[in-house]
Amino acid sequence: MDQPVGRYDAIQYEIRGRVAVLTLNRPERLNAISAGLRNDVHAAVERARDDDEIRALVITGAGRGFCSGADLLGGADRASAGRSAAPPEPRNQNERLDEMNWVGRWAKLFYTFDKPLIGAINGVAAGAGMSLALACDVRIGSDKARFKTVFVERNLSPDSGMSFFLPRIVGYARAADLIFTSRAVEAEEALQIGLLNRLVPEAELLDAAVAYAEEMAQWPPLAIRSAKRVLQYSMEKEIDDALRYELAGLGFARKAVNDAKESRLAFLEKRKGVYTGT
Repeated sequence: MDQPVGRYDAIQYEIRGRVAVLTLNRPERLNAISAGLRNDVHAAVERARDDDEIRALVITGAGRGFCSGADLLGGADRASAGRSAAPPEPRNQNERLDEMNWVGRWAKLFYTFDKPLIGAINGVAAGAGMSLALACDVRIGSDKARFKTVFVERNLSPDSGMSFFLPRIVGYARAADLIFTSRAVEAEEALQIGLLNRLVPEAELLDAAVAYAEEMAQWPPLAIRSAKRVLQYSMEKEIDDALRYELAGLGFARKAVNDAKESRLAFLEKRKGVYTGT
């Protein structure tokens, strides 16, 4: 049964077993990114990160859209999608000096989340909203999913992590196509070119995304965290460095000695393991 947790103004946050579900909740604006929504998302993602009972996080949108990008009509956010829009309220004075602005902090929030992050793409994902989808480890979409880079239409180059994530997912030439033309990518094409990992009927999307997350949540949590780290690291490094980091990752995962013992017993006894992260 769904378990709502906490009070937020611009999102919903609930727990389904070992999976947290974060729903962007400004459906009247296709979940456009306001300062309030950013603050709520930062708080909820950090909450999921720090909760050892949560093994994976699903992000989706309420209503017809996943996320339409920065809220260009939202007062302080009016100026642009990625340059002069106001960041979340700083928690300390050092954040006022952050050269990344809100768009950089937005991208790093998701990239550094050390558990599986699943995007459930229920509608349009545009601009910084598409960047959010790309920042997820995997994406599952409904037939209503639609991607659009948008930035050049606003006289902007990509921000919020798109220039980093998109070519790594679809390759340079396809990324150039999508950014330079700003054309829309519908669900079937998105699946073909790798923007989506799976495609399901609209009515089944959230349940399918949670089930997908549970496929990952069933395994030893330190092993999953280590796997995510070495995958990210290896995308950026030459083979020798990547192999060294793989070995370091194995050492990190093996610190969970009880889970290591349980994984062997589960294999021998032909049953699912019960893992605690210890």
